[in-house]
Amino acid sequence: MKKNLLTAVGILGTSLLVGCSGGNQASETEITFWHSMGGKGGEAINQLVEEFNDSQDDIRVVSEFQGEYDDAINKLKSSALSHSGPDIMQVYEIGTKWMMDSGYAIPMQELIDEDGYDISHLEENIVDYYTVNGDLYSMPFNTSTPILYYNKTAFEEAGLDPEEAPNDFNQILEYSNKLATNGRYGFSMQIYGWFFEQFLLKQGLDYANEGNGRTGHATEVLFDENGGALNIIDGWKNLVDSEGIISFGRDGDAVKDAFASGKVAMTIASTASLAEIKSKIDGSFELGTAYFPTVTSQDNGGVSIGGASLWVMDNGDDEKAKAAFEFIKFMVSPESQAKWAQATGYFSVTKDAYEIPSMVEHLNNNPEFQTAIDQLREANNQSGALLGVLTEARATIEENIEKVLNNELTSEKAVETIAKTINTALDKYNKANR
Repeated sequence: MKKNLLTAVGILGTSLLVGCSGGNQASETEITFWHSMGGKGGEAINQLVEEFNDSQDDIRVVSEFQGEYDDAINKLKSSALSHSGPDIMQVYEIGTKWMMDSGYAIPMQELIDEDGYDISHLEENIVDYYTVNGDLYSMPFNTSTPILYYNKTAFEEAGLDPEEAPNDFNQILEYSNKLATNGRYGFSMQIYGWFFEQFLLKQGLDYANEGNGRTGHATEVLFDENGGALNIIDGWKNLVDSEGIISFGRDGDAVKDAFASGKVAMTIASTASLAEIKSKIDGSFELGTAYFPTVTSQDNGGVSIGGASLWVMDNGDDEKAKAAFEFIKFMVSPESQAKWAQATGYFSVTKDAYEIPSMVEHLNNNPEFQTAIDQLREANNQSGALLGVLTEARATIEENIEKVLNNELTSEKAVETIAKTINTALDKYNKANR
């Protein structure tokens, strides 16, 4: 049974139509949309909302920025007590399990089935992440994967083929030794829990039991037992200990700035950073992109997505739920997704968007972006783990990897500590959500 902790917050807006002898009233359903997109993403969200509102007279969407994803989640929790929550909520991918268990939202599959909506036009590997036991729980919206960015000009200067990027840790080390010269480093990578998860997927190994938390409630991690975590952390440490590689810790902006300025020749970042990175480079060197690297040359796994999806909140109002779904269908339409991708750097969740002339032109002008699309479609439906404590898990992973890189902890002790901390958090979470 749904908990129905949120109540409807929209109010019926009334427009007065004035005629010769008076007027009559036509009502529209007003729904509130909470999102976490600032900057260009926020501008693009507001533009799409405005277009939707102008396209019809039955529904009015009010778009409200709620800060970073974590901030928005905390506000959502508070809104359950104050009856001031949204009708639609943008939630980052690692909040999926928590949202499923919270009872705050209507499973998207219910709305899809009721409407008879066909989701076959959506990218299968994106839909797969938000699908559990055959049911889609939220609608994918802004999606990204991590890729390798590299300086083709620096490659040429170092005698490397600018069309051949490194595929694994050993090749990154080999390339970096050739690229590091005159104050330039070969490679840098942010200490980021999302990258740890991707390196695990690349090895074809599970993060947690119960089918990565997709066939049941995960009770423990597996990466300490299957060797995946040790492979990653040992390999990461080996890279950072090289003179040709530099670490900026957990500061992702510092890493991207160092790459864009030419101080670092290779880095890893989200595909959603492509527009930002190209802008910072401003033509000072030729940019290349390649698939996210593996830990070893034997690894043949794929990557999973990042980003966020749209949830319809269970406010006990069928009319608002239907209105919310109409808006969501608009947001994932080919036209909307083409505009969204071009404005933000996230790739379209809708396959047909790539046939729209403006999107075709965009890809021709930004061939680096094609890397993300190809990598996603070759990922063989590898979806990341669903855990209600992934936010805490990432923080624990990042903290302990940083200690290893700073020679404060051994790789073995870090893996042990990470597993114990996450397993404890999982136990508490499961007991609270029985």
